[in-house]
Amino acid sequence: MLLHRRIYQFFIIYLMGVALLLLLKYSLNLSDYVIPSLIDIWHTGIDVFVRYFSDVMNTLSVAVVGQIVSLLLAFLIGITGRQATWFGSFIKVAAYNVQAYPIVAIAPIIFILLGDGIATRLLIAAMICYFPLLLSVLGIMAEPITEIEHFYKVTGRMRWQLEIKIRAFENLNKLTTVIAGSATLAMAGTIVAEFIAANAGIGYSIRVALYQSDLAKILIALFLIGMTLSVYQGLLEATGYAVRKGWARI
Repeated sequence: MLLHRRIYQFFIIYLMGVALLLLLKYSLNLSDYVIPSLIDIWHTGIDVFVRYFSDVMNTLSVAVVGQIVSLLLAFLIGITGRQATWFGSFIKVAAYNVQAYPIVAIAPIIFILLGDGIATRLLIAAMICYFPLLLSVLGIMAEPITEIEHFYKVTGRMRWQLEIKIRAFENLNKLTTVIAGSATLAMAGTIVAEFIAANAGIGYSIRVALYQSDLAKILIALFLIGMTLSVYQGLLEATGYAVRKGWARI
């Protein structure tokens, strides 16, 4: 149900965007070179579908790995900085300061140091995805569940591992929502990396289409990106629902 909803919502948004472009085209009498007709978009889609779908899968694979890396890092920082100690505060301040610079401004430096390979795409995807995850994890891990934690503290059974489990379980709905939402940022970060300087992925294909002034190819790329991302987010939401349901039975 969640997956179907994601897909038809994307279809509605995408078709509204294409309809708006066509309305602009015919109301201003613009040529097909500026805004392609539906026939041109259809033929372009047939020509580039297989290649662009492969590019999207390439981009998605990097985005997924980047999301996992950023998730692990966010949990590491969030768990370490959850306590109101000097070290915890230092960790949080350092994590915030890293994100004080726009990633688009840092990206050229990353490319100079690492080149245009998979490492650069992965690093930029993880950095863009990381900060919203960090804020959520820090907020969850720093907020005590007083009613439950008090019992374990009084009985002397409270350990830091148990504290983390309690806070994660009580905020599982928030965590799964944030993780599903971060998929968009991971995908966007990978596309940004590919667009700036790369030789693979859908971001690179969009850059080539932009240089060719081929709006039809860009529209097909956007369709495949949105469709793939909708399916991926739907699967994440379904997995989160299954995990919450399973934990509720324990």
